[in-house]
Amino acid sequence: MLKVNTCRAFALILALSAPAFLAPIARAQVHPAINFKCEPFRLQDVRLLDGPFKDAMQRDGKYLLEFEPDRLLHNFRVTAGLPSNSQPLGGWESAKSELRGHLVGHYLSACALMYASTGDKRFKDRADLLVAELAKCQSALGTSGYLSAFPETFMDRLESTGRVWAPYYTLHKILAGLLDVHVYCDNQQALDVAAKFGNWVHWRIGRLSDDQLQKVLNVEHGGINESMANLYALTGKAEYLQTAQRIYHKRVLDPLASREDKLAGLHANTQFPKVIGIARLYELTGNDSDHTIAEFFWDSVVNHHSYVTGSNSDHEHFGLPDRLNTHVSPYTAESCNTYNMLKLTRELFTWDASPAQADYYERALYNHILASQDPRTGMMAYHIPLYGGWYMAYNTPFDSCWCCTGTGMENHAKYGDSIYFHNDKNLFVNLFIPSELNWRDKGITVRQETHYPQEDTTRLRFTCSQPQELTLQLRYPAWAQKGMNITINGEPFQHDQHPGSFVAVSRTWKTGDRVEIKLPMSLRLEPMPDNANRVAICYGPVVLAGELGTEDTKPPYVKGQGDLYNIKPPAMRALVTNSRDVNEWVEPVPGKPLTFRTKGVGQPQDITFTAFYEMPPQRYSIYWDMITPEQWKKQQQ
Repeated sequence: MLKVNTCRAFALILALSAPAFLAPIARAQVHPAINFKCEPFRLQDVRLLDGPFKDAMQRDGKYLLEFEPDRLLHNFRVTAGLPSNSQPLGGWESAKSELRGHLVGHYLSACALMYASTGDKRFKDRADLLVAELAKCQSALGTSGYLSAFPETFMDRLESTGRVWAPYYTLHKILAGLLDVHVYCDNQQALDVAAKFGNWVHWRIGRLSDDQLQKVLNVEHGGINESMANLYALTGKAEYLQTAQRIYHKRVLDPLASREDKLAGLHANTQFPKVIGIARLYELTGNDSDHTIAEFFWDSVVNHHSYVTGSNSDHEHFGLPDRLNTHVSPYTAESCNTYNMLKLTRELFTWDASPAQADYYERALYNHILASQDPRTGMMAYHIPLYGGWYMAYNTPFDSCWCCTGTGMENHAKYGDSIYFHNDKNLFVNLFIPSELNWRDKGITVRQETHYPQEDTTRLRFTCSQPQELTLQLRYPAWAQKGMNITINGEPFQHDQHPGSFVAVSRTWKTGDRVEIKLPMSLRLEPMPDNANRVAICYGPVVLAGELGTEDTKPPYVKGQGDLYNIKPPAMRALVTNSRDVNEWVEPVPGKPLTFRTKGVGQPQDITFTAFYEMPPQRYSIYWDMITPEQWKKQQQ
């Protein structure tokens, strides 16, 4: 058995390092090749308390348990020549779809994550059942290890013509799901199936010359490089690492390695998973170029391609950097993109412990991921319109099965994975989410109680098996321009840190110690980078959406992505004022936290603004055009 790295003992993905997982993982542990500044806690060690995130997780869990396993397995069984009398799922999982099978991979991951997040054995039982049945399909397909809901002839066609809809993307989801079930549910069969599958991927990729492989990689291939790297970390088999390193898309990754932003025109979500895979390879090999690619890509997307919500893309594609003003169609902000950006951000935070990375994580988590779920039913939104009075359309439970349905299943199952991070001497509190952390190695329990961001205060209470010397690193958000006030056991704690940093509180902690963090919130405008007069209104960590009602809206669900393109356009609205001081023309609504109303500047009538993640489904806008009274008169004419 290899000795586990003292800074970070993990094998598959971040947050898998705690002792309870070492038994199934460390038998073939691969040393990380780099040093980490911190590591996340296992999902099993963080439990959400009552609040919006726990509500979203419970809605997601209810949805997961509504799926019939036989329907999920139908196309796998048919492809393997096994009997099945079940009705297949619809949309992207239908018998005619070239992406069939991708949702099953997401579903495996979501069940594994939900089991880790809640301890509810129903999710483990569901995942174990699917793995056992998929193993039968793999066996029936032959000895190569191939496993899919579509025949292997798709791969022949991919290699000869390139005209298949993203087969490796689907295979990545299946392989990732199997590995998640192994890690989070301690399922050895899942690793066995994944290893056979990895053997097939290694053989299939190994048959291709470099030129042939680059042509294959021009087709969306998800994070198959990440899954092969994770399989290497779990098994120690060098051929998996070799294959992961060969799956390197030169046309996209070489410019990033040279710190060149050539993302414009690229399909956005095709790029995120391959960069996540590159980041994973950096951890396993220490290759400096991989580090550059991951860091530069993150900086480019966050600081030059992202909207106020932390999301990105229009019609699923990148535009030119810092040119967002004209990219405000109803089809902005694909949810899969933000799912992947949060995965990448979480990974990079373990390298850097950067406050900017933690700030971005909060922004995107509250203002896109949490907001993307239908609060009535738990369904998922594909695109998040940002401007002009459109509305979100959610998937049907079993008839659309988009990519964002699958990532959505995972999003709401793992809210506990980035609240807290640690190293041997520091505990990072990155997110102010009601939760309880059990730091087993140190015998410390930290209970965080808060109604943030409905209130500006969060409270931490310590329970320690014995006094522990430790530095508490408290995120001081970049938006908190009115200060960050901290008390320890009721006594003020003085610090000289600034917004966009961590405040270090070092002491010997004991049972009963209390920390209160107060972050006064205020209104502010955040304009488009290329149009100062197209603005979003923010309050503290949240983006506010203007409520525009439900007139001329279709039912909340659609069966296919194409239906999203048939929404009636809304009437024009604007903020008519000569003042850029938002406090002069927006005021809070008494008795309604995170709710505000304009004072005489909303046209053609005043507008109520609500935290986007709390807004009931309806028409809305996040960006607004600020125009002068004279300009408004001309537009009306």
